[in-house]
Amino acid sequence: MIQKWLGVDWNFTGSNYVLFALSSIVYFYGGWPFLKGLVSELKKKSAGMMTLIAVAISAAYFYSVAVIFGFEGKTFFWELATLIDVMLIGHWLEMRSILGASKALEALAALMPNEANLVDGNQTRKVKISELNEGDIILIKPGEKVPADGVIVEGKSDLNESMLTGESKPVSKSVDEEVIGGAINGNGVIKVKVKGIGEETYLSKVINMVQTAQKQKSKTQRLADIAAKWLTVIALVLGFGTFFTWLALGETVSFALERMVTVMVICCPHALGLAVPLVAAISTSISAKNGLLIRNRTAFEASRKISTIVFDKTGTLTKGSHEVVRIVPLSSDYDKIELLKYATAVESPSEHHISKGLRRKAKEENIEIPSVTDFKYNAGVGVSGTVNGKKVQAGGYVLMEQLNKNVAEDKDEGIETKIFTIVDDEVIGFVTFADEIRESSYEAIKVLQKNNIKVSLLTGDNEKVAKDVADKLGLDDYMAEVLPDQKQDKIIQLQAMDEFVAMTGDGVNDAPALAQADVGIAIGSGTDVAAETADIVLVDSNPKDIANLILFGKATYRKMVQNLVWATGYNIVALPLATGFVPGLMISPAFGAALMSISTIICAINAQTLKGILQSKT
Repeated sequence: MIQKWLGVDWNFTGSNYVLFALSSIVYFYGGWPFLKGLVSELKKKSAGMMTLIAVAISAAYFYSVAVIFGFEGKTFFWELATLIDVMLIGHWLEMRSILGASKALEALAALMPNEANLVDGNQTRKVKISELNEGDIILIKPGEKVPADGVIVEGKSDLNESMLTGESKPVSKSVDEEVIGGAINGNGVIKVKVKGIGEETYLSKVINMVQTAQKQKSKTQRLADIAAKWLTVIALVLGFGTFFTWLALGETVSFALERMVTVMVICCPHALGLAVPLVAAISTSISAKNGLLIRNRTAFEASRKISTIVFDKTGTLTKGSHEVVRIVPLSSDYDKIELLKYATAVESPSEHHISKGLRRKAKEENIEIPSVTDFKYNAGVGVSGTVNGKKVQAGGYVLMEQLNKNVAEDKDEGIETKIFTIVDDEVIGFVTFADEIRESSYEAIKVLQKNNIKVSLLTGDNEKVAKDVADKLGLDDYMAEVLPDQKQDKIIQLQAMDEFVAMTGDGVNDAPALAQADVGIAIGSGTDVAAETADIVLVDSNPKDIANLILFGKATYRKMVQNLVWATGYNIVALPLATGFVPGLMISPAFGAALMSISTIICAINAQTLKGILQSKT
């Protein structure tokens, strides 16, 4: 065939037998996966793509072998090699995707150390992870990996959980706070009571989640499988029907077999078999690189139907950390800088989010913080200590009541958290804090609304805070003071109004709502609950990713449909030509193989355009 294209004729004694030998290698070695697949499908009594491919390449091979050994006709070794190579490329692409996912699982599994420091009385000894039991106390030194899920019972430290939760900054953890197996300990020494071992650990749940997703097939993929199965049946019926029809019409066996092979080659559903899996593999890979972990492919495709998306507030639309909003002096002896200095100093030994917010603000203002002595913490009331020889106290309205200090409320009451500072029994001012709205939230809401998706807020916070956030972001609706067990009811109410609902939350308090929603999206560092209830997990805590996810879900589904239409449409046009029954329009097996290859290439190129689509959304 190639010689014919080049206009040359290179033959030598025995060249046909060399061609036979090489083609036999291609058939038996290259075609082995399909021949093995044929046997497997026949055992299951479910003829599919492997059956058709095996029949097509077998017909081409054995007919060509007959020609080599004296039967009148021409060989189909070119078509044989083309068909096998194209299908092997498809399998290679699929296996490459699966191998990539397997490597990702290996990387996750490698996060867990092999040994742990088990505390045994006053001693510690090295034990294997498999020997740990729930309730054991383990010692984790600076720089070591946490060997198991648990709760800190002694010490405090910053832990790097980025490989597990996507949280880029080390997270400060102290007594009674949970740690995740696989996280890397910072500079502190902590003792942890083992809570989760084996399959119960967060890391194991994530690995199981990815494995389950790999095995899943979306509705579109199942549709493609059904279409491929019917196309196989049609191809077999048409192929053998064409063969016997031409024989009945008086044509030679060579001509009839040529038409049959052409039909089989053209009708081979390789493009159909690759149309959806190729898009799924590419979209899953691109999604993972952009921080979108798809657990449920059906839900991912269903994201195109979302009409209402419900957001949790804290940690989703907002940063989940309290930032300083206002610094208001109430004494002429202290300006804003002095007020911030004393407030930060007396709060500095605390690990409370108020203390962290003050420290961030002081660092931003380049203020040198004086040391504090005699520090005391009164849970739910405030803190006290000595700063620069002065007695300093800080706290909210409860502290003010205890000290019999009268302070007036202002218009921002309820929206901001207010902390007063008292120096030597004088109220010198207050600092207010608010859970700051993420910058990316504004753009995300606009993109969603532009795509005719209603956006609602669902929060346990008070009415003022909810309304303030909803007004600033321009949300369509908000629901405030909703307890975690009531969030599911709110989702049910929306679904009763024929809304296709997506719920987005941190995967902790929102578990029932995430499970109830048509599409559950866990954002950020939600741990085991996210792994159990959400359909999609966003590695980064960025609301913009949610808009990208939905738009990318629409694009992915669109590409799948386009590939399905092309893969089936091409057969509708090419099949009649392959049979030879259309006067003046009869195509050769070689041309049929070329059409088959072009069909696959078009599907592959169309799937690759997904990469540019997500980049344009980002």
